[in-house]
Amino acid sequence: MNSEVDKYLDKLKKWQTELTRLRDLLVDLGLTEEYKWMHPCYTYNEANILLIHEFKDYCAILFFKGALLNDSNNILVQQTENTQSARQIRFTNISEIEDLKSTIKAYIFEAIEVEKAGLKIKKKQTSEFEIAEELKLKFKENSDFESAFKNLTEGRQRGYFLHFSQPKQTKTRISRIEKNIERIFNGFGLNDCVCGFSKRMPNCDGSHNQLKK
Repeated sequence: MNSEVDKYLDKLKKWQTELTRLRDLLVDLGLTEEYKWMHPCYTYNEANILLIHEFKDYCAILFFKGALLNDSNNILVQQTENTQSARQIRFTNISEIEDLKSTIKAYIFEAIEVEKAGLKIKKKQTSEFEIAEELKLKFKENSDFESAFKNLTEGRQRGYFLHFSQPKQTKTRISRIEKNIERIFNGFGLNDCVCGFSKRMPNCDGSHNQLKK
C-alpha cells in the first residue's frame, strides 16, 4: 500500500470509511496503488485504470476508460456532458459499496481487459466542439485574435471552447472571453503558467507572483 494514500485517507473528514473500504477492495484485486492528482490511483502494468475520490454529496470510483465498459448494470455516471472517457460509480454510504461489491469487481476486471486489449476512446475532434456565438463574433471583430486562437494547440483550443460555452448568460460568456484575450495572444492555455515562476507548472494562474518578492 502507498503511504501517500494513507495520509490522504487519514485527513478525510467525510467519506473516510467508504473510501477506505473501496481501497481494501482494490488492493485485493492486485492493482498497484499510487497517488496521482492528489487522489488514490490504481494501475495495471503502469496504465491508469481508476481512481477513488470524494465530493460533497458522494464518493466515487472513476474509471479512466469507463465509456468503453459494457455497464450492464447501468450504474456508470458521466460527470458532465463534455466528459468523453471517464465514468464514475457513485456511493453515498458503506452499504451501497457492500451491496455492489461483486459488481464493482466485475467492472474492474473488465476495465483491466480493456487496457490489455489496447482499446482507445474515440474522442471528439476539435472541429466538433461547440463554439460560443460570442467567440465567433470576437473572431469577426478581430482577425488577429482569431489567428492567435487557431495557433494554439488543439488541446488548448478545446479547453477554451468548453470554458467559453459553459455559462448560460451571454454577459458571462463575453466576460470569460475578454478575460482570456491577452492569455490567448501570448499562446497560453487556460491552466498554463503565465508568470514563469511556478514550481507547479503548468497549473498556474499567475497568482503566485508574490513568491518573487
